[in-house]
Formats: sequence, structure tokens, C-alpha cells
Amino acid sequence: MKLGLHYWNYSTPADPALIAPTLAESVRVAEQAQIASFSVMDHYFQMETGQSVADEPMLEGYTTLGYVAAVSERMTLGLMVTGVMYRHPGLLAKIVTSLDVLSGGRARLGIGASWYEREQYGLGVPVVPVAERFERLEETIRICLQMWSDDNGPFHGRHYRLAETLCVPEPIGGHPPIMIGGGGERKTLLLVARYADACNLFATGQEEVAHKLDVLRAHCEAEDRDYDAITKTVMYGGPVLDRPATFLADAEAYAGLGIAEIQVLPDRHPVSFTHQIAERIAPAVAGIG
Repeated sequence: MKLGLHYWNYSTPADPALIAPTLAESVRVAEQAQIASFSVMDHYFQMETGQSVADEPMLEGYTTLGYVAAVSERMTLGLMVTGVMYRHPGLLAKIVTSLDVLSGGRARLGIGASWYEREQYGLGVPVVPVAERFERLEETIRICLQMWSDDNGPFHGRHYRLAETLCVPEPIGGHPPIMIGGGGERKTLLLVARYADACNLFATGQEEVAHKLDVLRAHCEAEDRDYDAITKTVMYGGPVLDRPATFLADAEAYAGLGIAEIQVLPDRHPVSFTHQIAERIAPAVAGIG
């Protein structure tokens, strides 16, 4: 089992001047702990939850990952996950390629259907019906795959038309892995079966995750896709440091379902959180498999 760190909150410490050094130190500690992946959100306003409000600090995701690439050497880097409405697909492919080249081949394209309408309306991002978002998601994935191939020709889709799909330099070592986030059974998991190298589900319990994986397996059979070729990952939203035995038992159970990576979210000062994960959690997770 691999461990990922999902850095979702920039509110601690409160001084904006400390955001960058805190982020950098968290990344360094994570690297030393052999944490496999580092991700940030693709939001412009903070999410509105029981723990956060919209006007808390939030950084643009790919700019943040470019900074992280410069202060890290090993971890896979990606957004969890890119909102499909936020960037034109051709530009998205170039952005992810740039991250991949500058990080030495460590980019991962996490992508999904954008959902946070407050920030979209607030910043003038087009808001379209859910069905159209999924159509755009599929076209975006196809465009990225074409731009990361030898085909520099046009792309003509229902929502996007590109005269040429030139992408130079190319990503290092083949195209960045595509991870589709979400557990929607009719559309999201179908797109995973059709295109993705990895999926990301919420760790909502062993039974629920097992069900989602069964749905994915059925889609793979229908699409003539090798289910085992898709890396399965989960985002763990519950307490980790306060209930380490529960977390490790859950991680063991998810590993039994075929989950290969579990991402954890800081619930306190991120440097302190990452230090404690390194000391108390990472060695035990490394032994699960």
C-alpha cells in the first residue's frame, strides 16, 4: 500500500507570507518519509464544509505544483482532481506536460467533472449542465491523449475543435498517468474503464468501495479493458492521527480490495501533521500489501 498526502488547506498558519515555506517544509518531510504522492485541490475558493468557508486562502493548483516540483525530487504530483471546466483541454495538456518535464516525469493528470458552482459563477467560469460536463470530460481526456501521441492533427469534437494538437516538448517517459476522480457509477466509472490509468474513490467504507469496484469491473468487461491494469486509490477523509489503529485497519481492509494507494489530509498544522504521519503512520502503511 502506498501513502499519498493531499494538501487541501492553506489557512494554517494564518499569515499568507508563511504559506510557501510551510508548503515547502511539508513537502520535504513527506519526501523523507517515502510518501508516494502529493496532491492539491483544483479550487479557487475554499470549499464550503463543516471545517472551512469560501473566503479562506486558496492557491491555483498547477502553479502550486510547479513550486512543489522545485522542492521535491521523487513524489508523484497531481491535482485531486482537475475540474474539467477550468481550463481549455489543449492548454491543460500543455500545463500538465510542463509540470511533467519540469518535475522529471512525475506528473499525474487527476481529472473529473467540476462541481463547485459558487466559484464558477464568482469567477465567470461557464456553468453547464451535468450531462454536458461529462461530455466535455471525455473529450478533454481524448484531446490530452492525442496531444501526448504522435498524432499532431486536428481534433473535432462536439464541444472542442483544435486545428492541431502539437505538444513539444513531449512528456518524459510516455504520457502522464490519467487518474479519474469520483464514484459515479453510470458515467465516471465508465470513463475510468474506457480511458484511465487510475481511479480515485472516497474511502466511504469497505462495502461501499467494494461495490464501486464491482461496478468498475463490470464496465471493464463491457469495454474489453483489463481491470487489473487500472490502479485503484482512495481518499481517506476521517481522522488518522487521532485514531491510528482504526486508520490502519481501514487501510488493511482497502488493500484487501485491491486499493494500491490511500491519501490522507492534514487536520492540523501541515508540517506537524506530516511529521507525525512520517513517524507514526507511514512505516505501518508501507508494510500493508
